[in-house]
Amino acid sequence: MITKYLFRIPFLCAGLFMMASCGGDTAEKNAASKTVEPAAKKPSGQFPFYKDIAIRPGINFEVVSWGKGVDSVGGYLILMTDTLKDDYRSLSNERKGVMVDAWNMDLDNDGNPEIYIELLSKTNVHDLNVYEYSGGSFNKISFPPLSSSLKKNYWGDDKFIIKNGDLFRSFPVVNEKDSTAKPGAFKMLQYKLNGNSFSVKELTE
Repeated sequence: MITKYLFRIPFLCAGLFMMASCGGDTAEKNAASKTVEPAAKKPSGQFPFYKDIAIRPGINFEVVSWGKGVDSVGGYLILMTDTLKDDYRSLSNERKGVMVDAWNMDLDNDGNPEIYIELLSKTNVHDLNVYEYSGGSFNKISFPPLSSSLKKNYWGDDKFIIKNGDLFRSFPVVNEKDSTAKPGAFKMLQYKLNGNSFSVKELTE
């Protein structure tokens, strides 16, 4: 009786070995087929920028840019949500430039939030669109351009900086005789807001 079962053991082992070999081949084929499949491309979409800005619990501003075709041409939305009062407001505007950032400030300390939208208007030139939200509406505040004297030394590569609740702008000084030369010196400007009007002060080292 024992001899009968001992005689079957080699056939059982051989069968198990063949099953394991087939299963391994199938797993390897499946793995190989997955690596051959091309990766799906992520669509670029028509909303290249989105940012949710929380002012305080229940009040948010969402900033969205949209546009198809040329990146520097399109529009943007500012969406205000006040869940405490069930109040929803929005503003839309056209843009000429790529939206790179958006943030909230209260630069004039009047209790009304300001939404700052930073645009890359040229290859290396930045600009700001500013709106104050007050009384249930968005009020545009004109951001001042550089003065003619500052433009003489300006060649782009500017940066907006927020420090201790204040707004600054810096850019490298360009040699007037050689517009391609960029020495290590920088111009630093500080912006103040009073009565929905900006003032600019050049800081010295």
